[in-house]
Formats: sequence, C-alpha cells, structure tokens
Amino acid sequence: MNWTLEVVIVPVSDVERAKTFYADQLGFVVDHDTVISDEARIVQLTPPGSGCSIVIGTGVVPEMPPGSLRGLQLVVPDLKRAHAELVERGVDVSDIQVLGDNPSPTPHPLDNVGFVFFADPDGNTWGVQQISSRA
Repeated sequence: MNWTLEVVIVPVSDVERAKTFYADQLGFVVDHDTVISDEARIVQLTPPGSGCSIVIGTGVVPEMPPGSLRGLQLVVPDLKRAHAELVERGVDVSDIQVLGDNPSPTPHPLDNVGFVFFADPDGNTWGVQQISSRA
C-alpha cells in the first residue's frame, strides 16, 4: 500500500500576504482559494511538479503559531537555476551551501549536498536541495 504525503499546513499570520509570497515569489500554483465565511478561508498551493501541496488559512486549519514551521524542503534538479529564480523574484535566499560530502559518485557536485535556505514572511523556514536525477 502506498502512503503519500499530500498536504502540509503552513501557519501564517496574514493569508493574503502569504498567498502572494508563495504564488508570486515562489511560483507555487494556486489550486484553490475558498472563502467559507468572514472568519474561515483556505488556500491550497502546490510547488510546480510536486505531489504535495501546502495549505494556509484561517478558521478551518489547525491553530499553530505563525512562523513556527521549520525545515520544509523542496528538491530541484538545478540548484543554481533555482537560486537565480528566487533572487529574481525577490526572495531573501541564502547563497548556495554545500553540506557534507556525497556518499557516492553523482552526476553533479551539488547533487544531494547543495542547498539554499529562505523563510516566508512569517518566518517558516525552507530548504532547497539539488538532486539532478529528479529532473
């Protein structure tokens, strides 16, 4: 039996600001933006090519302190290109970092060990790792 991770709730203080960040700056696809009432709204966004989405919202998502989520991770086949896109879109992203040594030969020296890091406007943190075989 397959067990797939489909959605991660990301705690934010301002749904509209977060939606703008994730859609316009990161390029996530807005799957839906549903206003249920004045107190309840849910927005689902999916990174391009991902089988897992994030959900932000009010009133219908679990209560968590905004900015309390740490270490979400995205994987890209070309970290240099991803870094350039994030910079171009105005994301405050770290320089490319190499964390450790590859345990086995890889097609590219950044595979498995190349990362960049950023935070959303509330302080939820993300890492982006290069694995070129996922292209």
